[in-house]
Amino acid sequence: MAARPERERAGTPERLPRRPYERELLRLQNELVKLQEWVRAEGARLVVVFEGRDAAGKGGAIKRVTEYLNPRIARVVALPVPTERQRGQWYFQRYVEELPAAGEIVLFDRSWYNRAGVEKVMGFCTDTEHREFLHQCPGFERMLTEAGILLRKYWFSVSDTEQQRRFRDRLEDPMKRWKLSPMDIESITRWEDYSRAKDEMFAHTDTTDSPWNVVESDDKRRARINMIAHLLSTVPYREVVAPRIELPPRPPSRGYRRPPRDLQNYVPDHAAGLG
Repeated sequence: MAARPERERAGTPERLPRRPYERELLRLQNELVKLQEWVRAEGARLVVVFEGRDAAGKGGAIKRVTEYLNPRIARVVALPVPTERQRGQWYFQRYVEELPAAGEIVLFDRSWYNRAGVEKVMGFCTDTEHREFLHQCPGFERMLTEAGILLRKYWFSVSDTEQQRRFRDRLEDPMKRWKLSPMDIESITRWEDYSRAKDEMFAHTDTTDSPWNVVESDDKRRARINMIAHLLSTVPYREVVAPRIELPPRPPSRGYRRPPRDLQNYVPDHAAGLG
């Protein structure tokens, strides 16, 4: 099922105001904590795939999803360029190694779909390897879901105008410049190549067993809210009642005397000069 190219988008909703955004985000993050505790208690395995064009807002959405979660339960995977040894493995192998065990959540900041996107467009894989991926991927994901893994796939869709604005913002802001890679610059001139690759990817991998969920992301706030709300709606979690914890009374001193404070190196009070 091919999606309409992002360039053709029309009627983008107004930006979600900050106050209702922050209020709803906090409520959803509270639900994410409940989801996490259900995953832990039930021994469930949840995989969430974040894909989309450069500067589409994937990283910001992942940050909001994980903000209050336990990093020992919810883990973000952003794999680097494969090593020479990994290039000689079955393509999906290094991703399999990152899949969750019972009671874990894994969020892929880009995933095995690199082969259908950047590798295809930039010539990092052969046409044969690309065709092989499109053929094998539905079967691979079917194995995951048949094994009981909850697999959710999100495509963050950004218009060319908004992507250009975000690139320019990164270029002009020293705090964000590190986000602008040579690959990002290259993607500007290959917009239609990426559109074609994405549509072909959807045609092969947007399946009944493992559908793609498209997130309109020209408004980052709206995209985060919509994505998190959708994720929560697709998982049959329930609130797990935590055991009651009571703090014990602090015992009286038994006469231990600590070393003088001036024997330790303290961080200077930089904050004292503020305000």
